[in-house]
Parts: sequence; C-alpha cells; structure tokens
Amino acid sequence: MPSRRHEQEQTVPPNPRARARARARAKDSSTWNWLLFVPIVVPLITPLFNWDAPRLLGFPTFYWLQLAFIILGVTTTTVVYQMTKRRG
Repeated sequence: MPSRRHEQEQTVPPNPRARARARARAKDSSTWNWLLFVPIVVPLITPLFNWDAPRLLGFPTFYWLQLAFIILGVTTTTVVYQMTKRRG
C-alpha cells in the first residue's frame, strides 16, 4: 500500500513553467561561464604579489594587488552576468 505522501505527490500535477525554468537553468552551459575561473585562478598565482616593490601610494604590491583582484572579480562577474542573462 503506497504511503499517503506518495499518493499526494501523484495527484498534484507539476507546474510546467517551473519545470521548464529548472530545465533551462540546468542546461545553462554558456562558454561565458568559463570566464568566472579567471578571478579564482589569478590570485592563486603567488609570484604575482610576492614582491615589496613597486609600491603604490606607499603600500606594498601585496596590498594594492588584493584590491585589484577584487576589482577583477567584480568586473568578470558583471560581464558574465550581462552576457548570459535571459532577455525577454
């Protein structure tokens, strides 16, 4: 004998719009998404910021380069979002 919950799931028809949206999200394989790896990988390259010089406004490379990485991440995320958002 099936459980009551199982019977209830069978009697409620699934929302076709919700299923279509979920399927579209699962198939979002835009090549623009690969660009999101840039702000992840670039800060992991330690030779980029393993220096004291050049200094910017008296700050060593490490500190101002961290700010540059944040700007890189925000810019990259914005570009990917704008290029992959659904219009219509």
